[in-house]
Amino acid sequence: MKWMLTKRMLIAGGKNFSRGGAVSAATVLIMTVTLAIIASLIFLSALLTFTLNTITEKVDVSVYFVTTASETDILAVKDQLEKLPQVANVTYTSAEEALIAFRERHATDQLTLQALNELGGNPLDASLEVLAKDPSQYESIVKFLEASPVLSSGGTSIVDRINYTQNKEIIDRLALAIQATREIGFAIIVLFALASILIAFATVRLAIYTAKEEIAVMRLVGASNFYIQGPFVVTGVITGILAALSVLILLWPATWYAGTQTVGWFGGFNLATYYSGHFILVASILLVSGVVLGAVASVLAINRYLKV
Repeated sequence: MKWMLTKRMLIAGGKNFSRGGAVSAATVLIMTVTLAIIASLIFLSALLTFTLNTITEKVDVSVYFVTTASETDILAVKDQLEKLPQVANVTYTSAEEALIAFRERHATDQLTLQALNELGGNPLDASLEVLAKDPSQYESIVKFLEASPVLSSGGTSIVDRINYTQNKEIIDRLALAIQATREIGFAIIVLFALASILIAFATVRLAIYTAKEEIAVMRLVGASNFYIQGPFVVTGVITGILAALSVLILLWPATWYAGTQTVGWFGGFNLATYYSGHFILVASILLVSGVVLGAVASVLAINRYLKV
């Protein structure tokens, strides 16, 4: 019995949608735009997170030592750092290795190389590059470096400088940009969601008005509120599902084209690869969003205009 009622409501909901004609099409279109924006923000969030993780992996704390520091003292500091639970890896670069790397980087800059030769010595410092297991642990590592007595040789500090502050600002700014983008994106989604609900609201209201005689007959024969309301909710759900499917279909060529054109700009992040690898997640978000938007609009219209 319940299955028969459900079947009738589904059929009636489909008829209400088809009767809507151009209004139903407009509702699907505006909801498609809303869901497309949601999908775009999913990809944008994934891109920003990928960028942050990429930069974070490349960022480390570099400890530069005074030119008079002995290699023995520097390696002693290296051993101490490697014992810290926060540290993933420590790389030692001698002053000679730093000079060779500097010359290679500026091989085509004769003016810089000439100035370096005129100094008559090696002005570069030996250094340790410290990679933390988590970016949040860099601050504790820096505090250890600043406070550890191992950093002194013969009562004199052998540390020249630590570049933590500059790298921290880069990570913090990017994290702030990601947060701001998500907040702005959420506001845009809310605006378009309201627009979708209002248009779907108008569609359901029109359907209610068109079917007012049928509703009156159903009331006379004792139909329940749930049975009367059900088809209109189904109409809203159909609208949301069609909009979600439209976006999912359109995303295939869009992400493929964008992925091939912009993969070099995004440091290896490919939109098409991300979409295919996270299709179930994206589809679930869009389908649920579409169903919720359509159902909410229908329920609001029913409660406002269908006095049952």
